[in-house]
Amino acid sequence: MNISSQTKTLTAAVLTVGLCLAVTGCTKSGSSSDSAGSGSSAAANDNAGASQQVASPSATGPGCTYKTYGGGVAKLDITDGKTVVGFSQSESTSNPFRATETKSIEQQAKKLGVKLIERNANADVNAQNSQIEDMIAQGAKALIVAPENSDGLGPALAKAKSAKIPVLTIDRTVGGSACTDFMAFIGSDFYHQAQIAADDLASATNGGEAHVAILTGTPGNNVTTDRTKGFEDQVKAKYPKMKIVASQTGNFAQTDGQKVMEQLLQSHSDINAIYAENDEMALGAIQAVRSAGKTPGKDIKVVSIDGIQQAVKNVASGQMVSDIETNPRFGPLAFQALQDFYGTTGVQAKVIIKDGHFTSGNAQQALDQGLVY
Repeated sequence: MNISSQTKTLTAAVLTVGLCLAVTGCTKSGSSSDSAGSGSSAAANDNAGASQQVASPSATGPGCTYKTYGGGVAKLDITDGKTVVGFSQSESTSNPFRATETKSIEQQAKKLGVKLIERNANADVNAQNSQIEDMIAQGAKALIVAPENSDGLGPALAKAKSAKIPVLTIDRTVGGSACTDFMAFIGSDFYHQAQIAADDLASATNGGEAHVAILTGTPGNNVTTDRTKGFEDQVKAKYPKMKIVASQTGNFAQTDGQKVMEQLLQSHSDINAIYAENDEMALGAIQAVRSAGKTPGKDIKVVSIDGIQQAVKNVASGQMVSDIETNPRFGPLAFQALQDFYGTTGVQAKVIIKDGHFTSGNAQQALDQGLVY
């Protein structure tokens, strides 16, 4: 992925494919991604700001509409001040990503005059199923869902389908078929993020002369699967001198990441690079590195994904090599997706957003400009 040094605006072609960003009120534009597989940690870029931008839809042509969804659902005007939309958050808002995501949904709902009801599953997929069913019982006519995992929401999706209530998924996928079991997915290219992470570690370790420990995310969701496979595939394809010596889940949590990395550093004294599949685990890993009497950024190189403020500060100070952003500001695109769904444009099955790439060359500038969540 080559990241440009100039802010790129979306072309008219992108703006017309299902989700039009003209209505999102973007005030700070994000970096854009080119095709997968050509990552470069040395290239500078402008980082994603207040609103998401579309990198690509899964296809062009007619999208999913209320007429075609699951055999058809009733048409709604979600901005009429009467329609109730439910938002199901998967995890605690103590995580900056979840806090920013929730705030973005809330702000856009308020802006549009949407009646929003919310629930937070706190990383419990059974609770998320129950909460979604509860929101349906409370009158939600459409649902925006950030899934806890990709396979566990079958009961809730079935309930919504039988009630003819469309479900838009954000940031993680779910099982089933688009426009049948759920409306669409909006989120990042997690596989490509991992490819960039591998490229960055290779650049920081003399072309990949590294013994890498991977802190994987929570099992059972597409983010973990793609961020693991993307990294492993890139290493295999491009970096024969890079060895993955350990791979263990840290459950996307800082405390787990620290505990696991402490154990890995004891059992693998040769580790000189860490790939963390989210920033929370990276922060824990850095603590573990210090506890082992080593210096993060010098003795052990660290690359992570998400783009939270503390991690980007670590990139700016040299404790981390880089941080690939996952933009959590779903509000404008999510509600535009609902409006397109109830209109004539429709929504494509998969809409991939553009994410920033924080390196030593741009991290401090991004922090200074308020581009980091």
